Amino acid sequence: MKLGFLALAFVALFASSPVAAQDAHAAAAPAEEKVDIITPHITDSRHMEVPSLNAAHGFAREITLPNGWPSFDIPLPIVGNFHVDTSPTKHVVMLWIVAVLLIVVLVGAAQSHKKRAALGLPPKGLAGAIEAMILYIRNEVILPNVGHHGEGFVPYLLTLFFFILFANMLGLIPYMSTATGNISVTLTLATMTFVVIEVAGMKALGMGYINTIIFWPKDMPLMMRIPMSMILSPVELIGKFTKPFALTIRLFANMTAGHIVVLALVGLIFTFGSYAIAPAPVAMAVAIMLLELMVALLQAFIFTLLSSVFIGLVRESHH
Repeated sequence: MKLGFLALAFVALFASSPVAAQDAHAAAAPAEEKVDIITPHITDSRHMEVPSLNAAHGFAREITLPNGWPSFDIPLPIVGNFHVDTSPTKHVVMLWIVAVLLIVVLVGAAQSHKKRAALGLPPKGLAGAIEAMILYIRNEVILPNVGHHGEGFVPYLLTLFFFILFANMLGLIPYMSTATGNISVTLTLATMTFVVIEVAGMKALGMGYINTIIFWPKDMPLMMRIPMSMILSPVELIGKFTKPFALTIRLFANMTAGHIVVLALVGLIFTFGSYAIAPAPVAMAVAIMLLELMVALLQAFIFTLLSSVFIGLVRESHH
């Protein structure tokens, strides 16, 4: 993907020149079209880049994704009809790729572990690395934060971790795209987690779950309970929705910002119109890309950690 946008950047450099803009004859010439190499990389579209042997086009070519799939409207009480088009987009295709990779890698690692365990041998290679990550996330992140009898939440939270990790990593590969840089994707992940959090609270607290919505201080006189409840109950309710909001924005912003910085640094070469300054922006872009590797892992870890903490908080809120 980045190779394609780098090729577009070269086109942008030769298509417009700051010197030509100052020329006396420029007024008579038609306006040159400016090429945006940043926005197409971080937004969703009906097109994807695939490898090509054509060097003139940056070893990439653009294909149009299928259109005309079924669409329907969902009536919403305030905003009206919400139109849903099931035709695939670039980020939808990336989510499919992530799902396939998850099945292949994790199921393959499980089968390898099972075969070696039957022989009395420890796992090795990729299966051993996957097992180490699973054990660490399970024993050091999920169970301590979710609390007692939290084994039922391990499959969901582990799937969440690896899904976000794979999606983040694929965005660093040429011709690929970062699906987690789409706020619709992060909002969906956060919404699913929100449902898990609230259902966990309902199962753990029973009728006491209402106390997580309506603040009712039983140790205060009645004359104090009513005003305190009127003031703090809205705060409690808003607090429930700030959790998925924080999960949504944190992942979306972090995965988008890195790509913008990299493309902006590379764009400095074309802004100044000189390859003499290229070594400095390229070196900084490489450093940011290395940092992005850590950020990809860190954001998957933080999303899983915060989800575990939120589940644990609502389950233990009766204490």
